[in-house]
Amino acid sequence: MSEPTPVRLVDLRDAPLDVAEVVAALDDDASGGLTLFVGRVRDHDHGQGVVGLDYSAHPTAMDTLREVCERVAAAHDVHGVAAVHRVGSLDIGDIAVVVATTSAHRGTSFDASRMLIDTLKAEVPIWKHQRFTDGSEEWVGSP
Repeated sequence: MSEPTPVRLVDLRDAPLDVAEVVAALDDDASGGLTLFVGRVRDHDHGQGVVGLDYSAHPTAMDTLREVCERVAAAHDVHGVAAVHRVGSLDIGDIAVVVATTSAHRGTSFDASRMLIDTLKAEVPIWKHQRFTDGSEEWVGSP
């Protein structure tokens, strides 16, 4: 019998994200540290006012997100890994991404969570279409 994976929650959603759901997915008695990162839509980017944005995901994005989570779990002594990213139209202040890891000690969890969000942003094919206050727009992360 194989050991269960520490990857407990991986998803792409077009509905609002719930931080409490991510925390609950990683609940266990062995973890002394839970590190959580919540990415929100801000009202500016590179000196321009932002009014909203849209996230689009390639059909392989879910598989890639799971692979990233598994890689983070393999690289760090974590008990739990979770990553949920929003797709669709988001307003200023909306939660775009939630990642979290748990481990026996905080340092491991901090390191794993940083690797998780940084690798997610670098490798998972999710593209951001920003709409600016001046009526212009920009694609970020698209090929």
